[in-house]
Amino acid sequence: MSGPRAFFPKPPLSTWGPGVGLGLGGLLGAWGLFHPWVLLLAPLLLPFLRLPFALGLVFVLLRGLLFPVPEPPYGTRLEGVFTLHQGTILWQGHRLWVQHYPGLEDGRYRLRGYLAPPQGKRNPGGFDQRTWLLSRGIRGVFHVEQAEALAPLPDPRAPWRERLTAGLSPQVGEVVEGLVLGDKRGLEDAYPLFQKAGLAHLLAVSGQNVGYLAATLALLPLGRWRYLLALLLLPAYLWLAGPSPSLLRASLMAGLSLLGLFLGLGAAGVFQALGLALFLQLLLRPEALLGLGFQLSYLAVLGLALVLPALALPSGARGWLLGGLAASLAAQLPLAALLVPLGLLKLLLGGVLAPLVEALARALLALAQAVSQGPLLRWGEVSPPGFALYYLALLPPFLVLRGLFPWRKALLLATLPVLAGLAAGWPKPLDLWALDVGQGDALLARLGGAEVLVDGGRPEQGEKVVRALRALGVEALEVLVATHPDVDHYGGLLQVVAELPVGLALLSPAFPRDHPLVRALEAKGVPIRYPGAGTRLRVGRGSLEVLWPPGPQADDNQGGLVLLLDFVGPKALLLADVPGEVEERLTPPQVAVVKVSHHGSRTGTDEDLLERTRPQVALIGVGRNPHGHPHPEVLERLDQHGVRVYRTDQNGAVRVLFGYAW
Repeated sequence: MSGPRAFFPKPPLSTWGPGVGLGLGGLLGAWGLFHPWVLLLAPLLLPFLRLPFALGLVFVLLRGLLFPVPEPPYGTRLEGVFTLHQGTILWQGHRLWVQHYPGLEDGRYRLRGYLAPPQGKRNPGGFDQRTWLLSRGIRGVFHVEQAEALAPLPDPRAPWRERLTAGLSPQVGEVVEGLVLGDKRGLEDAYPLFQKAGLAHLLAVSGQNVGYLAATLALLPLGRWRYLLALLLLPAYLWLAGPSPSLLRASLMAGLSLLGLFLGLGAAGVFQALGLALFLQLLLRPEALLGLGFQLSYLAVLGLALVLPALALPSGARGWLLGGLAASLAAQLPLAALLVPLGLLKLLLGGVLAPLVEALARALLALAQAVSQGPLLRWGEVSPPGFALYYLALLPPFLVLRGLFPWRKALLLATLPVLAGLAAGWPKPLDLWALDVGQGDALLARLGGAEVLVDGGRPEQGEKVVRALRALGVEALEVLVATHPDVDHYGGLLQVVAELPVGLALLSPAFPRDHPLVRALEAKGVPIRYPGAGTRLRVGRGSLEVLWPPGPQADDNQGGLVLLLDFVGPKALLLADVPGEVEERLTPPQVAVVKVSHHGSRTGTDEDLLERTRPQVALIGVGRNPHGHPHPEVLERLDQHGVRVYRTDQNGAVRVLFGYAW
């Protein structure tokens, strides 16, 4: 026996090898930095994984404790010349996210503004800026008040991007850039099609791209040197496409296997390579664990590694092809599987492959267009118990694939988490949500199986409102209410009407008949009513009553709809933007909750109203504004009456739970 293999025999595949131990130890260490209680699991895992697990745990813990992401001095005002790259700048060792409307392109700028902490999730289904930025090693936001562009930032990758799109039509070029490089700039028309078709993941660079690159180069007739060539080109592709979590994970895994093949050690096992890549990424940046892309990347590969070997594919070339096809179909469409390697080759060959790439990309666009016309499957916000039920339902079929469980028992066990998930939808909540839409109002009342949305904030808040409704499981609205035609109340309802079925719309009589919201409702065939005082509707297990106006009013605020919502006993009074003279004419009963008038304006929610209604909770929909809302006098009155005040600018979305209905 001679050659490197004699001295470095290929190790047998071992699920519980050192790579897996390092990875699991690093995972527990990184998780423990954010949730220390999980470190209690270490004594349970140590006897099985031993030294590699302990090393991974200690190294990642020490990395995170000794070199944490520094917190910048919030409230500091900054002014100077900065280099902006991918939305961030560097200042005194801090990486800061630049927030400016509209967004700024990469370049040199003179900027002025202030530092603030990132915001957490403000609404159900909303964006958690704090966690997203921390996963990227950022703990500060630079709110830019004034920006002066000085010079663009040169892009050394631009010639390669031009080479990739040479000879292609503009739309196809943009799609190919998305497929090969993950660049979504310029995809304003095509990207929504891929989203509606459920194919948006194709436009994000993933580990498949690295696999195609390594496999293509490994076919070259260069002996073992082809593995070294592929290994050397991986950093170049990372530089070109950008080091996303998925791409970095795949590059580490491919690099370990290519290095083993070049040295004659054989390719690293999937579990060993996955564990080592996980350890190295977490050692580099433990906070990367918080990123959704990071989590999905590792879970996807782990799922394929666990399931594909259990499919009992035939041996030889046929089994290899079927396995590759199954993995490809599990991750993306076959068309994309062809376009990605062709795009990589086009980077080297220029316009030679343009006709073939153009034809395949147009076929992919046509497919996305066709699929986007079909019905959409939408998910609400899944809670941690929901994820637990999901994986419990998957466990029995997986055990069957492994030959550890019979099918009949597996089907029975798999239905139990499904039934538990369905049962979790009962009883139905009786609650009132004040959504955070900045300076504006948007309130969702869930009345035991039917939902009422009252106002929707400004037009730019519409997407936020729709996401919140989806996250709360609202697929249709029984009643939609627009209290008056101020844009900070009706604007977001335009998108709500476009995306959700509405049973009935109640509009203030102050709305003109040619108003944009009226036209949008008519186009959708939604019945419209202009109710006055005394109108009462049964909604779900509760009811809705209009207390004001008695008839058409000349002033928008005076013509606002004042609503009394009955949550099967407890009541809520929603005062829209009505002034004090309107409040004096109201005759509401005692209520549990009052939605403060006009965002806390001094002219509303007066002493007499509070005496008559005796609320326990006050909700104020407010954001940054030049009007001084909420006024100190209003806050003082509420405090004197012992009313607990919740403001959306300070608390984000607020939920008041009244109970449940069967």
